[in-house]
Amino acid sequence: MPNPFKDFFYFSRGERRGILVLAAGIILIFLTGQFYPYLRQHTLSHEELRKQAAAVAEYEAFLTSVKEKEPQWKQRSTTLYPAKRSPALSPIPFNPNRADSLLFRQLGLPGWMAHNILHYRRKGGKFRKAEDFRRIYGLTEEQYQALLPYIRIAPEDTVKDTRHIPLLLTGRDSTASPKNIQYKYPAGTVVELNLADTTELKKIPGIGSHIARLITGYRQRLGGFYRIEQLQDIRLDYRPLQSWLRVDPQKIRPINLNRSGIEKLRSHPYINFYQAKAFVEYRKKNGTLRNLKPFALYEEFSEADLERISHYVCFE
Repeated sequence: MPNPFKDFFYFSRGERRGILVLAAGIILIFLTGQFYPYLRQHTLSHEELRKQAAAVAEYEAFLTSVKEKEPQWKQRSTTLYPAKRSPALSPIPFNPNRADSLLFRQLGLPGWMAHNILHYRRKGGKFRKAEDFRRIYGLTEEQYQALLPYIRIAPEDTVKDTRHIPLLLTGRDSTASPKNIQYKYPAGTVVELNLADTTELKKIPGIGSHIARLITGYRQRLGGFYRIEQLQDIRLDYRPLQSWLRVDPQKIRPINLNRSGIEKLRSHPYINFYQAKAFVEYRKKNGTLRNLKPFALYEEFSEADLERISHYVCFE
């Protein structure tokens, strides 16, 4: 009996050859699909390496050109932007405790440094020896060494300043040098505080030039003293002077409250801006002032304020 499967799967030689060729083609196509990404990646890697090599060569050429032009750039930069140098000094003999800003500038120091020196002196600072000048902020060692031979410190500047000790009864002016002792009044002398000038005040033991100027300056602002205890307003101890001074309140120059404006009133040490404004506003609303009683109800005035002010105002 004939086998049907054998007849179905029977191929001639030509058909078998065609099948083999077809199978080989399929296998080749499959293998090509598997290895294509690898082959493409391998190809791209070579391309990237070529590009990297080209970039490195270009960078090296750029560095070479920069090195060749660097000396020219340095020379041009030095020409266009020369290095800043400290201003040249012009040393001349000077006393750092007395020199003004103009002299410091003539020495060759910058303006800001001169300002710092003057500010230091205004705060009570003093150069007692040449080495103290080295501490100035911003002063270089080179500048200090150049100025050192020209620094002149006065003998009185080397002594510790005792003027801040109020009324030290030394029997002579605390600011005077031993060679220039001023005459002092003998015990029992009494001076009118509202009339004495600085020369007369300096003759009182314990009062020097500084304190005398302080007293007369404050007296000018007040218009006069009505009692010696007011010296405490300028931080002076009045007790050692009680036997040397007397006060006549009649010598006070009063302020007319009906004629004075705000600026004049507020210039008095015992009247502030708000109090001066209250006086003027009350005068505008109510007319002529006769006394200070209406201001006892004002919050701008305390009882002590009105008592002090009463010695320095008049109404006609």
